[in-house]
Amino acid sequence: MTSTQDGSVVIFGSGLIGRSWAMLFASGGFKVKLYDIEQQQITNALENIRKEMKTLEQNGILKGSLSADQQLALISGCTDIKVAVEGAIYIQECTPENLDLKKKVFSQLDLIVDDKVILSSSSSCLLPSKMFVGLKHVKQCIVAHPVNPPYYVPLVELVPHPETDPSTMERTYAIMKKIGQSPVKIKKEIDGFILNRLQYAIISEAWRLVDEGLVSPSDLDIVMSDGLGMRYAFIGPLETMHLNAEGNSSFLLELRSFLKELDLVSWKTELWSPLLLIFINKLCEDLPLKTRKLHSSW
Repeated sequence: MTSTQDGSVVIFGSGLIGRSWAMLFASGGFKVKLYDIEQQQITNALENIRKEMKTLEQNGILKGSLSADQQLALISGCTDIKVAVEGAIYIQECTPENLDLKKKVFSQLDLIVDDKVILSSSSSCLLPSKMFVGLKHVKQCIVAHPVNPPYYVPLVELVPHPETDPSTMERTYAIMKKIGQSPVKIKKEIDGFILNRLQYAIISEAWRLVDEGLVSPSDLDIVMSDGLGMRYAFIGPLETMHLNAEGNSSFLLELRSFLKELDLVSWKTELWSPLLLIFINKLCEDLPLKTRKLHSSW
């Protein structure tokens, strides 16, 4: 089938994450080349993708406007990396979470790609400055961290190298939107990115509460699955603050002493820092207080 998008996408690695990425890009109309070093790996991956797409179509939950057969026709396998990257506009690396391995992969790609293709990693925690060190195409490098399983969870964290060109971030963001994902731009690299830092903050406190005998493990999980998890599936913590009071400034003012007593957060940054005030004003513009009651009642 003819691709509905310009240029092809290369998926480097045919494991679970690589297969999910291949399905996502095909759902968006991209021609996809699935690269691996062993033909049998590719054969198995393509069969797995075929079965999954057919099942999704039968259940009415296949992504995209194309049929399963049309999407499958866009995906091919390749064991020659030079052939795979020809005509590619985007390369998504999906190898195991090993720094030395990923550095080797990107060093190999760095020698054969042009000056336009985006070089992206699926890494969940490795810093771009460590992964892309010494590459001549570093301005084209970025981390696009998916949430497992990527086909069903749309979030993608976009993390730049200090030398990543702004256009690389914008182009990657646009591509992720085209395939139906929900990309977020992380302004600079940080250990754990954003999702994992939030996740492990919750896990750390959960462990502490259970360890101190305050709640059973099963009841703690109910607090998340039947409480916070249900709320945060619709709105994030910052919008929740905005809706729980007359805006974030009122929320912080009302709960300042309570938050300090909990001693759960670092108060090194002043509550009324210029950056926080800018955020409050921006959120109030996006969700004016006059419509707060309408959102709250919903």
